[in-house]
This record gives sequence, structure tokens and C-alpha cells, in this order.
Amino acid sequence: MNNTYQPSGLLGDLTVSRDSRTARASSFDQTGRNRDNWIVMPGEERVLADIQGPGFITHIWMTQSSRIQPGPGQIDPAVVGVPMLEIHNALGVSWEVHDPDYYRKIVLKMYWDDQETPSVIAPLGDFFGLMNSLSGSYDSLPLSVSAKEPELNTFGGSAAFNSYFRMPFNSRARIVVENQNDIPYLQYFYIDYELVHEPLPEETVYFHAHWRRALPNQGWGPDLQANSIETTIPNLTGEDNYVVLETEGRGHYVGCNLAVRHFQGSWWGEGDDMIFIDDDTWPPSLHGTGMEDYFGHAWGMQNNAYLFNGTMVHEENVPGFHHSYRFHMADPIRFSKRIKVTFEHGHGNHLSDDWSSTAYWYQTLPSPTLTIAPVEQRLPLRPIDRVVEAPLPELSDEQTAARARAAERMERFIEARDAMRKQRRGEIDEWESGNVTQARDIRARFDAEAGA
Repeated sequence: MNNTYQPSGLLGDLTVSRDSRTARASSFDQTGRNRDNWIVMPGEERVLADIQGPGFITHIWMTQSSRIQPGPGQIDPAVVGVPMLEIHNALGVSWEVHDPDYYRKIVLKMYWDDQETPSVIAPLGDFFGLMNSLSGSYDSLPLSVSAKEPELNTFGGSAAFNSYFRMPFNSRARIVVENQNDIPYLQYFYIDYELVHEPLPEETVYFHAHWRRALPNQGWGPDLQANSIETTIPNLTGEDNYVVLETEGRGHYVGCNLAVRHFQGSWWGEGDDMIFIDDDTWPPSLHGTGMEDYFGHAWGMQNNAYLFNGTMVHEENVPGFHHSYRFHMADPIRFSKRIKVTFEHGHGNHLSDDWSSTAYWYQTLPSPTLTIAPVEQRLPLRPIDRVVEAPLPELSDEQTAARARAAERMERFIEARDAMRKQRRGEIDEWESGNVTQARDIRARFDAEAGA
């Protein structure tokens, strides 16, 4: 009888020594200076990590910036080593504004074991829980967002992202960002991973994530008040529900985030969760009692963020918007053939709100073919400020000359800015290749140690 005891679980695993190697791909300045970010040009893809397996992604940290520059500041772009000056525009030193939608314009993709289609595809912000490009801080076990305080609950506000999902790969892992914006953005990142010698077990299931949106849901009574007598009708099929996840294979669903842009001004969350597993007909294997109940709250959604459930953006802070999450880390929902995770949008699907979500799950390979809507169909429905413009008055000679000088300075600024971007783009070409070379070298040295 073997009486050897090895504690298991998140903390118990720390008591066991393993024959593995920890490494990282990052955006560090490979010249040894401090420009530790990658510029990603419009329409460009960048491979953040390309790693030979077997191994596991253990942690991802990212922060990024996308600034629209309406005009030149007082500092030459070539001498600025950071993506933002953090200087108030009123001082005239800089003139930058956030692109309010850019978190939805960047696409994050992850590929396992030389598959041609991604196992993860989502807008960058939504993957980590910053949905609708609207910043909000929260802290869960697998994901967190730390929003810059002065920019909390703003569109495009600065934030740091973390993922602690364990992501196995047997032969290869590639993590890619694609900038589908019309302006460049700057990306900082850490991708921490662990290499092992032995191939992964046959029963290994692989991490997946997929973003979806209904713009809007098609409700049968969006003009009827939520919880009114008239909306209390039966839904005995779930066929018109919002679909969070639908896939075939074997694995387990481990949660989702959900962003609701509510139009009626009443209550968005009276719908039930209905999760169909394998050969379910009706009722499904898991049938819930309301959206606030599925997300672990009650009597509406509270403004709390916990390990497995909670709120990133609360509708009381940003009227019309509510962002929630639920992670099944301790209670994974397992399937052998297929799964379909659905939510009612209003009781009996009577509401027509804008819903979007990212589902997270593990399953066998090959991955399903996952796609994402084009950028124009992903943009958030932001409240629009009215702007009143007046024609220019008759200008004095001094005013005319001032406008001409401003136009000339703008031309010089654009020339200097574009030259800096071109130089940086070539630099990042080298760094992208450098990350791949470094990962190959770490793998080779690790394998050589095993054979020594």
C-alpha cells in the first residue's frame, strides 16, 4: 500500500517539486532601454508568443493604449518613450484623447497545437471582462481588471488585465493580437508559461473562449414593462434564448461574462438560464430562475465582485449598462457530446436589449470553428453627446496667420509622428522574431537538460 500523500488543489500543488521550466514572452525593450511596448499598426497582426510544447500558459498580463491625436503637442513624438504623456490637455503640452471604442477593435486569438483556426477569439477587452469598451474594476479567481481610478466607468479608459486560466498545449501555442482599428495602438504584455517534458495525457482538454453578440435580441414585447402580468407567459423550449455557447465535443463549461445595454429603463434580468447538455430535450439538465440568480446575486444585481461571481459595471453607476460574470471553477458543467448555454432576455424573451458575452470552456481538440463579427458590428452603443458647431467668423489678419501656423505645425507633427511609427514598426518586427527565438532557445535548453 502506498501511503505517500501529495496535497492537491491550488495551494497544495505548491508543496510538490516538479520537473518543469517557467518562462515568459513579453514586450520588454530588447535593446535594454525602457520602451517596453509594441506598436501594432492598423490592420496588422502581431504574434505575442509562439511556444513549443508540451506546456501550459499560466498567466497573462496586458495593458495597452490607443490615443487619437487631434493636433500636435509641444513635445517631439520621437523623444517620447511611453504611450501616453499623462499630462492634461489644458496645459497645451499634449493633445490626445482616448479612442473610446478600441477595446472592441482589437481581437485576441489563441491557437493550440498547429490548428489553423483559433480556439480563443474575442475582442481584447471583452476577453478579460472590460466589455463594451467601458472600464470597470473587478477581481475574480481566473480574471481581473484594474481600471485607472480617474478613468473608471469611462469608454476606452486605461486598465490592466490579468488572466490566470491554465491553458495547456501539447506541441505549440500561439497568442496573437489583430488591430482592426484605423489608428495604431500600443501593447504591453507578459505571457508566462511552464514547459514540461512528457506529452500531455490523452484526457487533456484545451482552453477555449468565444465572444458573441445579439444586436439586439429579438423580443416579442420590448414595449411591455418587465415583471408585468402580460409578460408572464410560458417558455417551454428555450429556442429563442440568447446563446452564450454552443459546441460539440467532450469537456466542461467554466463560465462567462455578460454585458447588457438595457433600453427600457426597467429591469433587464428576469430571464432564466437554461443549459442543455448532450441529448437534452425539455427540460434542460440545468434550468435556473433568473439572471441575478445565475450570477449569484438576488433582488437585482449588487455592485460586488467576488471570486466566482459579481459585477464589473453596475447599472446604477452607468445607467443603461450592466456587466456581470459567473465562473464555474469549483462547479464545472461537464458534457460528453455537446452543450448549449442559453439565457432568456427578459421573461419569455420579451426584451430586445443589446447583449454580448464571452464564454469560457475546456474541450477536446479539434476546436470548433470560431468566428467573430466584423468590427462595425462589435462597436458599443455609447451615449452620444450633442455637438453644436458654428461657422467661422470673419477673421483678422492675426487670426488668419495663427490658423496657418497651426496648420503648418500639424503637418510637421504628422510627419514626425509617422516617421516614429515607421521606425517602431521595424523595431517590433525584430522583437517579435526575438520572442520566438528566445522561446525556442529555452525549450532546447530544457530538453537538453532532460537528456543529460
